Amino acid sequence: MTFNYIRMISLFSILIILGGCMYPKDELSKNKTPNVDQLEMVQNAVDAYVKKTDGLVPIKTKDLDTPIYRKYLVDFSTLKESHLLTETPGNAFENGGIYQYTIVTPEDNPRVKIFDLRMTDTIRSINVKMHTYQSQHTYPPFGKRIAKDVYTLNHKKLGLSKEPVVKSPYSGENLPIVIDPDGTLYIDYRIDLQKALDEFDNDYENGDDIRNILPDNTPFVPAYSLPYTVEDGEVIFDSDLEQ
Repeated sequence: MTFNYIRMISLFSILIILGGCMYPKDELSKNKTPNVDQLEMVQNAVDAYVKKTDGLVPIKTKDLDTPIYRKYLVDFSTLKESHLLTETPGNAFENGGIYQYTIVTPEDNPRVKIFDLRMTDTIRSINVKMHTYQSQHTYPPFGKRIAKDVYTLNHKKLGLSKEPVVKSPYSGENLPIVIDPDGTLYIDYRIDLQKALDEFDNDYENGDDIRNILPDNTPFVPAYSLPYTVEDGEVIFDSDLEQ
């Protein structure tokens, strides 16, 4: 009897473990996919709201100095209260997903895009180490200067065994983290921007901010990016442009 009891407990435990493994996989397909249908659903709701309100855009209130690609976050509560959206997308942060829905060009042809919050988690975790470091040192952990007001991050000073990177939502490449003179962290999108310039038709000229080529041709915005321009066909940082 004791043996049967133990076997029942073991079987029950295995079922719990398997159930726990299966649930995240279900959630993975729901919450971690940049689903085109979900984007289209939100875009249609935003378009209907703009038309219904004579030009108002359903966005959350953010500080004026919030960087452009994280400034106009979609307000799902407003869309649902207006009966234009029945549910928040499963892959949205507000519903346990890893994507933040945002709007680009809100004043003229508002377009719904997303950015991957795993990038936010990486930036946040490095910032924790940064704050600890700066509490003991005068300057942030600068590495090499790679452009005006742009430096690599000295990861060794932060106790990291290798340079921190984030996975690009565009190319799947590992993108470096860079730092400005104030100690603010950014993602270096030069790899993705160069590929986009080579792949997509564009009329960018020297001195133009070229970042919009990414949301113009993909579901994603380049969150945590510095301004970039093109100089003789090469992507470069441009600190004179607005973030």
